[in-house]
Amino acid sequence: MSESFPIPAAELVFEQEIKHSRFISLLFHCQSADDFRDILKNIRQRYPGATHYCQAFVAGRPGDTMAVGFSDDGEPAGSAGRPMLAVLQGSGIGEIGAVIVRYYGGIKLGVGGLVRAYASGLKQALPQLTTELKLLRFPARLECDYAMLRDVEYVIECHQGVIIHRDFGGAVALTFELPESQRLELNQQLATVSQGAVQACFDQ
Repeated sequence: MSESFPIPAAELVFEQEIKHSRFISLLFHCQSADDFRDILKNIRQRYPGATHYCQAFVAGRPGDTMAVGFSDDGEPAGSAGRPMLAVLQGSGIGEIGAVIVRYYGGIKLGVGGLVRAYASGLKQALPQLTTELKLLRFPARLECDYAMLRDVEYVIECHQGVIIHRDFGGAVALTFELPESQRLELNQQLATVSQGAVQACFDQ
């Protein structure tokens, strides 16, 4: 399993006109269904009075089939949301959401025409989307003496770890996230700087 995958770095807006209807495609970073709902609400406010706000998202890794959603938003069943989702799942990009805003122009496109319109908007927009790599990190924890905290934090950071929480009790308990490939090297370096006193535990 790859430890990184591309995600959208910024929102992209792409517009096209098909038989007098305006189709405005928006692509953006989306980490959850709740995240998507918030962004959709904002898009409805930015583009008021549209006929449809068709939707699709993949909130997980590229091609994920579980953390997904779609809606035709009043278009004929299967003509918008599902074709949009298929394009996103085939894009190789994760944590991506899409909304296509349609302002109806008075000419019906038919189901086939709608499928082509909604899919083509995203297919044309995707090559223009700016992406960045997301590095997958996994939960870890350790305890150390106060005197060693600075050195331990430095070792974690050197191995691309991100500290989530510090609990200051009799000793310092650190909760952090770390790429799986860094586990062995992290514990080797921790053992060196602490003379074997500190080791990280991994939850999976």
